[in-house]
Parts: sequence; structure tokens; C-alpha cells
Amino acid sequence: MTQILLGQSYYLRFDPKLWEAMQPYPPLGTLYTASWLRQHGYEVALFDAMLAESEEEWALALDQHKPRYAIIYEDNFNYLSKMCLLRMREAAFNMIGMAKSRGCVVILCGADATDHFKEYLANGADYCILGEGEETLVELLDQLSAGKDTGQIVGVASSYTLQVSRRPDITNLDKLPFPAWDLVDIEKYRSLWMKHHGYFSMNIVTTRGCPYHCNWCAKPIWGQRYNSRSPENVVAEMKWIKETFAPDHIWFADDILGLKPKWIEKFVDMVIEANAAIPFKCLQRADLVNEKTAPALAKAGCKTVWLGAESGSQKILDAMDKGDTVDEIYNAARLLKANGIEVGFFLQFGYPGETWDDVQKTLKMVRECSPDDIGISVSYPLPGTKFYERVKLELGEKQNWVDSEDLAMLYRGPFPTEFYRVLHGLVHYEFRAWKALRQPSLRGLVNIPRNLAGLLRSEAKLRSYL
Repeated sequence: MTQILLGQSYYLRFDPKLWEAMQPYPPLGTLYTASWLRQHGYEVALFDAMLAESEEEWALALDQHKPRYAIIYEDNFNYLSKMCLLRMREAAFNMIGMAKSRGCVVILCGADATDHFKEYLANGADYCILGEGEETLVELLDQLSAGKDTGQIVGVASSYTLQVSRRPDITNLDKLPFPAWDLVDIEKYRSLWMKHHGYFSMNIVTTRGCPYHCNWCAKPIWGQRYNSRSPENVVAEMKWIKETFAPDHIWFADDILGLKPKWIEKFVDMVIEANAAIPFKCLQRADLVNEKTAPALAKAGCKTVWLGAESGSQKILDAMDKGDTVDEIYNAARLLKANGIEVGFFLQFGYPGETWDDVQKTLKMVRECSPDDIGISVSYPLPGTKFYERVKLELGEKQNWVDSEDLAMLYRGPFPTEFYRVLHGLVHYEFRAWKALRQPSLRGLVNIPRNLAGLLRSEAKLRSYL
């Protein structure tokens, strides 16, 4: 019998687009919690939903471990958990029921449970932890294990909690033990990555939170707060991972890598000195990429930087409170490419006030900057954001996507949902055709006629909405 079974409710199998892409990463937030609980004397087992077929595997894990506490602790470094996809919420509700039917005390922690704790409690959860969970969870478990009252614990919601408050975040991230990687089936992940991509990638996080004010970005866990691990601590983890698992690649899952002044430069020197460098990808803001950071990233082993470009229209960037400019996006793409780093653009359509002219400016930016990859979404209102407050009266019964391919407009956007689904296809068709011409490959060239045909069909459909 195990004291605690930890799990999460993001099932890659339930997200068709990302299942096809097959770039799975274990749930870092859950693994951090596992190691934190161990450090405080608790026995922990892990159910990793990422590669599970369904909730029935959670039921099997419950029967195998017979835990006293079933804790569904979402990976707060997975942006799809923050988006609260309906299929994953349904999975969480099912998992709660399975655990309750076996007599477990059920505890939830994560973005959706923070925003909608009343729904989770109504579906059988005993406790919901609001915000960052490690310290709150240990205090809750200590009280429960000792048979003491839990009503005064800061950061916990339950059916009898009269007032709900938030615990201050952990500011010294270096005190956290490394994630409990020994609980993960590493070889299963390795085999899938090798089969689909020819290399094996693992994930690391160096920060928690983001201080910027993009008004559509939900921050239910850390708000505007931002805390960073030291370069020494990160390099020590990289060296251990390199020596223990020998991955070919790392994804730094931070909202923004290296925000602290001089952090990247110090990290570069230390990772090289320790022989801990591993090729990696990361996220950056365009206005933070300059003549110093771009070569430093390349020197550290950076292969790909994803930029939250969002729009090629300065009007839309300003409306989003992005805090950077279209010129800075162009400049960042140029500097990164000049240093041998591939560039990815996250693009967002459908923000209030966006016109066809604004859409055209975004398409122009993609053509002229020639990113190596793109990710496309439509504006997605989430609780706690200024954007949500602006459009909440327009929201219907459906307020979350079912999966990441849904692309439904959840409010009355500039154009209807079908327009954006067609636009999504048009941008991808054009992107793939131009990429094949710039970087010829047999497969790309063969597919050019199909992409051009799709482009023409999409353009014709879009015109019918204008």
C-alpha cells in the first residue's frame, strides 16, 4: 500500500493534433511535487497520464497501489493544462470518481482547479489547492495524517472552507529538489521520440511565472510574479540529466528563458565549463533578443527559439498589451537566424478589433521573416485576464475548447469560427509551400501542388466572409 498516488489529467491520446505530432514530455510540475513530498517523508507513486490510453489506466494504478491519498496535480508548465481543455477536465472528473469509489482522499491542484475549484469539489474532490502547490500540499497532508483540522490552511479550498486565500509563492527555487525522474518510464518516451523524430528530447524548467502583462495570458498559478533558479542550479541539473539519461535535446519549458539580467550570459559560461551543454529549444520575447543574447544562446547550444509574435499589426500588439513591436519581431528573427538558431512564431488571430488588413499584415510578417515553424491559434478568453473581462458577456455555454484542434471562437470575434479554421489552413498551406521552395526536399517539392491547391481553395472561402 502506497501513501500517495500522484497523477495528472492531460492525456495526449485525447488531443488528436498533438497525438499525431507525438512530442510527449512528462509532467514536470507533478514530478517536482513527487520529489518535494519524498523530501518531506512521504511515500509516492506516479501515474503518468501523458502516454496512457484512458482513465482506466488510472483505475488500474489505484488498484495496484491502494493509496490513502489520490492527488491529481497538473503540470503547470504545460500550456494546454492552463487552457483547461474540456476533454481533460472530463478526465479529471472521471479520475476523481474512480479514486473516491476506492475510499481515497482526493486532492486537486492546477490551473483549472484554481479557477474552477467549486466545480471540482462538486464532482467529488475533497480539497483543491489554489496556486502553487508544494508547500500547501505538505501542510495539508501533515494535518490530515495527524487527524487535525485543515480549515485554516492557507491556499486550500474545501466544501466547508468559508474563506479562500492564496499562499505566497516559493521565491528560492534552488531549494526544490530535482524532479523525480526515476518515477518516469524514460525508455517509453525515448522510443517514441526516436521512432517519430530520430532524437530524444527531455524537459527542464528554470523559472516560475512571467512578469509581463499580455492581457490574454492567463496566470492562475503565479500571476505577475516571477522567480528564477540560479544558473548554477540549472547547470547542475543539466549535467545530471546528461550523465544519467543522455538525451539528444532539451525543451526549456519556461514562459521566457533567462529574464534576469546577465542570466543567459552566466549560464552559457557555466554550462560550457561543466560540459553540461545539450542542444535545446526555448521561448523568448522579441524585445529580449539582442546582439548579446542571440550569440549567447547559440553558444549555449540553442537550436530553436519560439517567439510569441502573435500579430504583424502594431495596432493588435498594442491592444494585447504585448509591450513589444513588430520591428522587434523582425529584428529578433534576423538576429537568431544570423546566429544559426531556428525561429518559430506563435501567431494569434481573432483578437477584438482585428480586421482583414491586420490579418494581411501578419501574413506579410510571416513571408518576410521566413520562420522555420509556426503555431497558430485564435484568441482564447480565460478567467483572470483583462481579455476575459472584456468579452465575458459574449461567452456562450461553451467556454473552453474540447482539444487543441478545436479553434472555436468562444466569443463574438471579428469573423465566425469557420473563417478562422479556413485561415488556419491557408496560413499553413502557404507556409509549407514557401518553405519547400526555400529549403527544397523531395517530400516538400512533391507536396507543393497540393499545398498550392489548398491555398487557392482557402483564399476563395475566406473571400466569401469579407
